[in-house]
Amino acid sequence: MSDTYIIDAVRTPFGRYSGALAGVRPDDLAAGALKALLARTPALDPADVDDVILGNANGAGEDNRDVARMAVLLAGLPTSVTGVAVNRLCGSSLEATIQGSRAIAAGDARVVVAGGVESMTRAPWVLLKPAKGFPAGHETLHSTTLGWRMVNPEMPDRWTISLGASAEKLADIYKISRDEQDAFALRSHRLAAAAWDEGIYDGEVVPVPGVDLARDEGIRADTSLEKLARLKPAFVEGGTVTAGNSSPLNDGASMVLLGDEAAAGRLGRDPLARVVSRAAHGVDPDVFGIGPVEAARKALRAAGIGWGDLAAVELNEAFASQSLACLCDWPDLDPEIVNVRGGAIAIGHPLGASGARIVGRLAHELRSRGGGYGLAAICIGVGQGLAVVLEG
Repeated sequence: MSDTYIIDAVRTPFGRYSGALAGVRPDDLAAGALKALLARTPALDPADVDDVILGNANGAGEDNRDVARMAVLLAGLPTSVTGVAVNRLCGSSLEATIQGSRAIAAGDARVVVAGGVESMTRAPWVLLKPAKGFPAGHETLHSTTLGWRMVNPEMPDRWTISLGASAEKLADIYKISRDEQDAFALRSHRLAAAAWDEGIYDGEVVPVPGVDLARDEGIRADTSLEKLARLKPAFVEGGTVTAGNSSPLNDGASMVLLGDEAAAGRLGRDPLARVVSRAAHGVDPDVFGIGPVEAARKALRAAGIGWGDLAAVELNEAFASQSLACLCDWPDLDPEIVNVRGGAIAIGHPLGASGARIVGRLAHELRSRGGGYGLAAICIGVGQGLAVVLEG
């Protein structure tokens, strides 16, 4: 088995729902990020990319017809370069990274681009075909932006609660207060704003062609506990989960360049990190947010390390309550090394792009720290979690 290395990683700024990226098709978002990634390694002939694997959670609109193949063609790569789209909902682009790293480890590929894209703004409404032609009654349009729709009646009701209601359930199970959630959200905004101010993201965030957006659009550098406390519960009356302590709806793309050791040397690049281990785990859908808990434990065991060996952790912040619940189940993890440059509550969570964002951010963070082990983990709707261990 060959070692797999993250040679480079980039992402676009993440736009707000109906914000600066609302006019950009998801296939164009992906193509732009793909071109920007490859341009940073001039020695790489695009024809030598063995595959492009992109995560995408929707696929119902302009991201249909295999958005990875569309990105390859729109980016001007040779038609011999293949592309495949994968869907593990919120974990789609981390799944893409895992699949790409496995292909290299198995010797099936030498260079792979993995990543993901999502335009939650442009996600369409869909209409089911009627049982017979010319129905007399009204028909229902379903939004494909987020969450459950067209639910199978065989699915237990308790499993199909909204994502926000699930976040409330975790807050209740783990006794996580509104104040704790708001403090976690404030930390995310402050760290993300500071990272941008310090130039941390300058080397890993690439512009979207034709769009004037230099930074993540959702960061609120001026927020405060007082402002967050004024927000009303968003999902359950009398609850603690608000728009302020939840990740927003977003648009964006992320890309990771993977290669074996020989490829890294041939390209003249010093890899950011080595992929050490990968793991997945499933939980009940109504507590999907704790999916990363056991996935991370599996990945650490496979890597042969413990919590104390980690230099940095990237945990996708779907909700503050969900993230805090995971931290409750990881008592040996120092929370101060988690999301040190901000998380999804501030930066954003364009579903198909988030997994590659966190693993790319982790690789860059390990490089800035001079090496060490790191963990990237993400929760996934319908009850799953993914985790990857890197060594810088």
